[in-house]
Amino acid sequence: MNVHSDLVTLGISLALGLLVGMQREHSKSQVAGFRTFALITVLGTLCALLAQSLGGWIVVAGLVGVSLAMAMANIIKLRTPVTESGATTEVAGLVMFIIGAYLVYGSTQVAVVLTGAVAVLLYAKPIMHGLVRRMAEPDMRAIMQWVLIALVILPILPDRPYGPFQSLNPREIWWIVVLVVSISFAGYIALKLFGQNAGAVLAGLLGGVISSTATTVSYARRSATDPAHVNAATLVIMLASTVVYVRVLVEIGAVARSVLPSLAGPIAIMLVAAALLSFIVWLRNRKVQTELPPQDDPSELKAAITFGIMYALVTVAVAAAKHYFGSAGIYAVAGISGLTDMDAITLSTAQMVAHDQLASDVAWRAILIAAIANLAFKTGIVALLGGRALLSKIAPLFGLNVAVGIIIFLWWPAPGVDSPDFASTQPSLDSVRTFSFQERLE
Repeated sequence: MNVHSDLVTLGISLALGLLVGMQREHSKSQVAGFRTFALITVLGTLCALLAQSLGGWIVVAGLVGVSLAMAMANIIKLRTPVTESGATTEVAGLVMFIIGAYLVYGSTQVAVVLTGAVAVLLYAKPIMHGLVRRMAEPDMRAIMQWVLIALVILPILPDRPYGPFQSLNPREIWWIVVLVVSISFAGYIALKLFGQNAGAVLAGLLGGVISSTATTVSYARRSATDPAHVNAATLVIMLASTVVYVRVLVEIGAVARSVLPSLAGPIAIMLVAAALLSFIVWLRNRKVQTELPPQDDPSELKAAITFGIMYALVTVAVAAAKHYFGSAGIYAVAGISGLTDMDAITLSTAQMVAHDQLASDVAWRAILIAAIANLAFKTGIVALLGGRALLSKIAPLFGLNVAVGIIIFLWWPAPGVDSPDFASTQPSLDSVRTFSFQERLE
């Protein structure tokens, strides 16, 4: 028996119990408060310590005892004139007993994190209830659709390569769909939380998270019908187009973290350039007000399937272009796919670099071409839908960002590679080992 270690464990258990107990005391719980939660957690730890020599039955006995005590407290509570509804405190007490026991057998860090989560969850009751009350039927449908996409469809898909060049793994493709939908869905939820009157800066940032192209379309149309919105539209479109580079870096980090350092440099410079241009626009239009127009639910199953098909097509196209035409073919695919969406080419090339199927300098150049094509496409949208006033402001800004991209493409060094045409020195995809989805996550 290590007395010092046991005392430290009991001390941590006491502190964790006091933390949750303080929150329950503050909320005026009639069942358990400051001292009770501390004692429950310490009891769990003591039972686990005794179980090391007496057997696991004592932990079960302790849990039953706490449950009976909570039941008795509820009976007494029901006889008082003022009662609180729900069983939150009782369940929290049982959770803290288990956490106290877990401290003996598991990780202290996990126990601390779980306790913090319990405390925050208990404290956030008014916020969470208010959020649910504000949810309309479309919002609940959006959440359930995300659950269907991420937690129902993904686990049942086969995890093996199919198709041309063995480049199509259904589970991997759908996991990419889940990632992209989740990023856009996070922006959609943030929009619901902050409301439509979020201000121009927040409107641009959230628009970039959800879809910079859709945001450009919305504000171009608005500025065409109301010239007073031109300055606000310029700021929002510029900010949304800046967030695109952040989104690209997040996606690379999520699917191919090991290669992020080799791909991040050129993209980060594009981000800095766009951010500086956005800052200049903000300095000139800091007082403008706007509303973020209603956004389509990004978790719609139809939209998710559409992106999955597009990603699969881009993946096959990149594999075929590399096999038959080398880096020049990949750049052509990047330019076409980047017109409307950068996610597919970013994710497909990043994964190929992670598994030694593509040189990193070819990948970031492809992403850069997609970014330039995307800026050109959005300039066309502004010209077509937004009118001359907006185009006269957006075109020079996008033009400067494109110029930065071209300079990076031509002069950014590629360490260890004499030529960007990596295909001439590498085996074809037919000779590259395929990886299962689980192996790629590892």
